[in-house]
Amino acid sequence: MTEPLLRLDGVRYRYPGATSDALQGVSLAIAPREFHAVLGPNGSGKTTLVRVALGSLTPLVGRADIDRRPASMWSRQDLAKLVGVVPQREDNLFPQRVRETVLLGRYPHLSLWGRERAEDHDAVDRALRACDAAHLADRWLWTLSGGEYQRVRVARALAQEPKLLVLDEPGMSLDLKHEMGLFELVLGLVREQGLGVLMITHDLNLAARFADSLLLLEAGRPVAAGAPNDVLTQQTVETVFSWPVAMQTVDGRPQMIPLRQPKESRA
Repeated sequence: MTEPLLRLDGVRYRYPGATSDALQGVSLAIAPREFHAVLGPNGSGKTTLVRVALGSLTPLVGRADIDRRPASMWSRQDLAKLVGVVPQREDNLFPQRVRETVLLGRYPHLSLWGRERAEDHDAVDRALRACDAAHLADRWLWTLSGGEYQRVRVARALAQEPKLLVLDEPGMSLDLKHEMGLFELVLGLVREQGLGVLMITHDLNLAARFADSLLLLEAGRPVAAGAPNDVLTQQTVETVFSWPVAMQTVDGRPQMIPLRQPKESRA
């Protein structure tokens, strides 16, 4: 059995001064070639889970390990050689071209003097090709569409040559074509490059279509975990998200259709 790249085991975390736990009893294991998605309403603990998983926060109870070592014990540089992160929000204040931006992903591999080598530029080229972004290499960032910019951000993470890719709501604000393209890209990285993937997303339908396993959180607690068909049942979705839905099946995966509430319920 392949060892997990990331393992959370019975994690409990509470922010200082808070009156309730942000996470309680959360477990998760991601091995190479596995695509895991974490779902839940706003405030359910998804971002806290990412922070604990990456070692920014230390659990009060339980463990968060990366490659069999406590996540909080990794140096930032060593962790960046193993884990590529695409954060939820990012402001780029500098005028940069795409290639320069992707090259920033090589920082954990650079020498003490920060000199770029041929292998660094080769890694950038591979990352751009993997993300179908090689044709964007000489473009300025500010000229890119939202979908193009997301592909560049994933390419920057890939330039690190990680084993695990963590994406926090990467499809936010993307249109249908670009969001589907992003999920297809990530699934291709799992299948073709053997990456493990942890994705935080609000899109239940795309998570069900693409991910191998889902973790559904509510108020910091795991409600359901496992295969999409086992997690996204009508009763569970309606209970967690407090909204009526109809469920269909597409390609053997569950798909949710939000329903209009009766007028008396909206009054």
